[in-house]
Amino acid sequence: MIVDDQAIVRTGMAMILSVEDDITVVAEAEDGVQAVDLAARHHPDVVLMDIRMPRLDGLDALRALTRPGARHTPRVVMVTTFDDDEYVTRAIRSGACGFVLKDSGPRLLAEAVRAAAAGDSLISPSITVRLLERVRAAPRAQAVGTDLSPREVEVVRLVARGLTNAEIGGALCITVGTVKTHLTNIQAKLAVRNRVEIAVWAWQSGYADHET
Repeated sequence: MIVDDQAIVRTGMAMILSVEDDITVVAEAEDGVQAVDLAARHHPDVVLMDIRMPRLDGLDALRALTRPGARHTPRVVMVTTFDDDEYVTRAIRSGACGFVLKDSGPRLLAEAVRAAAAGDSLISPSITVRLLERVRAAPRAQAVGTDLSPREVEVVRLVARGLTNAEIGGALCITVGTVKTHLTNIQAKLAVRNRVEIAVWAWQSGYADHET
């Protein structure tokens, strides 16, 4: 589902994604209120969400779609012209699994949809660099999550290095299904909602400073 208050932007994104054999646009919404309503009707796997919109902005709509207890929880990728670090931080904390700038190009947009659908995350490179620099410069967080198993620690470190589920599976000689199971357990232990938050936690706590 594509959510943006500008019709020309929705049309452009729909045209870009329509040529991809493995991606189907099931709905378009012009604001957050309509997005929440259409998501309940169409159950999209992935939502591409603008931030600044009338009635209900993208961050509030994101929180509504990913709230605990929701009957259907799509993977939400924020797509915006605004690359302010505060937006990125708030989006990640609210449950976004990716963050892409509108000028990133067709290829990155399609890759973001595929990554979200596969349980991975994609953040525009320019945002990733600044985000990690910001995390590194911040005071070290208390290393909670000490009940992570050795294998889970290995998965956390690989997530922090930006590896996909398939790449993690290959590196650790385990199946993608096993990787997903580890990620589910890790998210529960760290009280985070997605792999982006796992990566941020790893950088903040120092787990990403060591090679596996």
